[in-house]
Amino acid sequence: MSHNPQSTKPRFNTSFPLRSQQGSALVIAVFVLLVMFLLAGSLIRMLEDGDEAVNVEVWGARALFSANSGADAELAVLFPVAGGIGVCNSTTHAWTPPTTIGFHGCSVSVTCTPITAGVTTQYKIVSNAVCETGNCTGNAAITDCLRVNRQVEVEARGN
Repeated sequence: MSHNPQSTKPRFNTSFPLRSQQGSALVIAVFVLLVMFLLAGSLIRMLEDGDEAVNVEVWGARALFSANSGADAELAVLFPVAGGIGVCNSTTHAWTPPTTIGFHGCSVSVTCTPITAGVTTQYKIVSNAVCETGNCTGNAAITDCLRVNRQVEVEARGN
């Protein structure tokens, strides 16, 4: 038995396919990294949108409660506990909210309008609250201002 040196060599040259596929793993890795970065960016953007929605909801609730408080205060002036009817003269005036944390950054304007129908007088109270945070002076397009407005209307009949 003679040893044939040709028989130990592989029949096909396998080095050519390996060389042609060497860079494909790098392309796949770059593609996977790019997709991961895009997914991470989308998740971060979704979290930021969620934070902004919570902020608008909180400041909207503050504005609504401030408007309700302004309307309640005007009703207390219009119908005092001692009895009688207060003054309602269709002018808009500012109601100063308390200096507690819930009213921080809020301003309220209240209008009381008498409406007479026959012998009955009804009173329409409109309370408009604006709550803001951040730098709300100047151009709102380039500042970090968050401003929320809520309006409450109450009708009452004195008797």
